[in-house]
Amino acid sequence: MIKINDSDKENSWLKWAIELQFISQAGITYSKDPFDLERFERIREISAEIMSLKSGWNLEKVKEVFCNETGFQTPKLDTRAAIFRNNKILLVKEKNGTWSLPGGWVDVNESIKSNTIKEVKEESGFTVNPLNIIAVQDRNKHNEPLYAYGVCKIFIKCDILEDNVEFIPNIETTERNFFTVDNLPLLATEKNTEEQIRLCFKANSSENWKTTFD
Repeated sequence: MIKINDSDKENSWLKWAIELQFISQAGITYSKDPFDLERFERIREISAEIMSLKSGWNLEKVKEVFCNETGFQTPKLDTRAAIFRNNKILLVKEKNGTWSLPGGWVDVNESIKSNTIKEVKEESGFTVNPLNIIAVQDRNKHNEPLYAYGVCKIFIKCDILEDNVEFIPNIETTERNFFTVDNLPLLATEKNTEEQIRLCFKANSSENWKTTFD
């Protein structure tokens, strides 16, 4: 489960709600007794009520987002591509004006590699070859705000295969550019922090990088 530091006691409610949701979903998945199923359903409702009360979200919206999965609950996967040119890293500009490494949720019909290729193409226009995994991180240990579900972020070093490709603004990104490590723009820190991007630079300059993981 998500680790909440002692200095973050104000977020304890989120930890409790997530754990209750996890317990209830596992119980609903594996229990056969109708009375047990009823109790686990109630635990799930309580987790949603805690989330709604503390976050200010509408209860029905919380149930839609927080209690919409079936089966044993596992973290979602998010891939982020680290693409370098002349010791500068590629970032794409979101519609809200912040910048991020190209990437996104891994679709059900995609692998880590194919999803990375797809997301980079959609968001930047470049065709890339994923080379190796830089890091696998528990998102809630590195990014804010905390999410009410687990996310594994996978940072992948890639090479550009087609360099001279025109950028076309799309539904997700409005611009692309390369930045030095000491001249980063305003980042979408919910997706990638300066620390994470510096880790990618460190991996790029290493001849024998070993994947880091939480």
